[in-house]
Amino acid sequence: MTENMLPANPEEASIIVRACKFDGREHRRWRARLSRVEASLLVLDATFDEEVNHPLLGHIARGTLSLEYYWLDRWYNIFRFSEPDGTLRNYYCNVNAPPTFDGRVLEFVDLDMDVLVAPDLSYRILDEDEFEEHARLYNYPLEVKRSARVALAELIGLILTRQFPFDR
Repeated sequence: MTENMLPANPEEASIIVRACKFDGREHRRWRARLSRVEASLLVLDATFDEEVNHPLLGHIARGTLSLEYYWLDRWYNIFRFSEPDGTLRNYYCNVNAPPTFDGRVLEFVDLDMDVLVAPDLSYRILDEDEFEEHARLYNYPLEVKRSARVALAELIGLILTRQFPFDR
C-alpha cells in the first residue's frame, strides 16, 4: 500500500483495528483513521470515545488522542497518547507479531509484553511474566519467542537513542 492508495474521502479511511491473542480470539477492537502510509509503516489516528480506567495507565479521559504506528514487517507497534488538549501523556509499545492489513481491517497478535514510556522517555517493561505464561500455554514456537525478545530490544534501543517516533 502506498501514499497514493489512501482514500480521497476521509470517511473511507476509517478502519477497524483488531488485537488478538495467539489462539486467534479477539482481545480488543477499535476504530481508527488511516492517516499516512510510508513503505511498511501505517500511521493511524484514534480518539477514546469513552473514559477508561486502566490498571497501569490510570484514568484515560474521553477525547484522549492516540497516534498509532504499525509496521507490517516489525514485531511491535507504538501508540503515542495525548491528552484531549494535545499534551503528551505517554507512549505505549506492544510486542506483537507483524500485523496484517486488508485495506479495512488491521489485525495483530498481541504477545503481551509491553513498554510504557513516560514523556521524559523513561520507561518500564511490562508483563514479561504474562509473555512467559502465554508462551507455555499457547506453545509459542521458538522463532516467535526469539522475535519477541528482539523486538523488545529494538524498542528499548529506539527509546534510548531518541529515534522515530520518540524523537518529537
